[in-house]
Amino acid sequence: MIRSAITLAAMLLTSAAFAQSEPAGQTIEVNGMQMYYEVSGEGDPLVVLHGAYMNIPTMGEIIPRLAETHKVYAIEFQGHGRTEDIDRPITYPNLADDVAGFMDAVGIEKADVFGYSMGAAAGLKLAIDHPEKVDQLVAASVGYDMSGSQPEFLAMIPTMSPDMFVGTPMEDAWKQFAPNPDGFRPFVERMIALEHEPMAWEEDVRKLKTPMLIIAGDADMITLDHIVSLFHLVGGGAPGDMGKPLAPSRLAILPATSHTAVIGQADLLLGFIEPFLQGETPKGMFD
Repeated sequence: MIRSAITLAAMLLTSAAFAQSEPAGQTIEVNGMQMYYEVSGEGDPLVVLHGAYMNIPTMGEIIPRLAETHKVYAIEFQGHGRTEDIDRPITYPNLADDVAGFMDAVGIEKADVFGYSMGAAAGLKLAIDHPEKVDQLVAASVGYDMSGSQPEFLAMIPTMSPDMFVGTPMEDAWKQFAPNPDGFRPFVERMIALEHEPMAWEEDVRKLKTPMLIIAGDADMITLDHIVSLFHLVGGGAPGDMGKPLAPSRLAILPATSHTAVIGQADLLLGFIEPFLQGETPKGMFD
């Protein structure tokens, strides 16, 4: 998971690279704010959650590709894109509750969930706090404890300030969609506060029953040791070909891939995500 200054690069780069025509969007009231969302495709419901400082367009080609086989509900979080900011902290419990509230508002009882970065952490928290809402979880670039972040990123967090963002091209990009273009500084202050939010979910994750596909780059902002630890916590890592069924959770590591490069590889992501959501596994010698 990466947030703040690192996702600045993601937002600026992917917004140009993946500009696309969007399906008609709409807003709905969720927890005291007007939340923007778009629906595309047909099939089983799939809720898509973007990363920090991002929006639906900056998620790139993965959304329309997923909409080829699923009914995709892509939302924009508090203060992101076309969803208004409100006078409330941006925290993972709040983000997870917003997703749950959105699902209730549009009549989705249960759905698969795909999240990237901050959206993956929100999806993981949704599975922890509202397990009845999540059928299967695809979490790209996520950790369950801040201690699993790369040391360089942890060292950067205390140096973050609003002035690193205000007055930059990132603010200009944010204003293009924001319902209140003058609200960038308080939004950034909330996002910096999110960096300091305690995240220590090991015991909660250990209790999860939700099948989970964990995706990360081999040069991601979470250490590979932490990613593998997460995979073990959700029941993965046992040997196949030993007479027992494979664990329902899966792990995919993208080669030569940094954090911001994960979301841009739509073909590769789809090759992992679709078989997982369909319950398909490669056949081994003893199957």
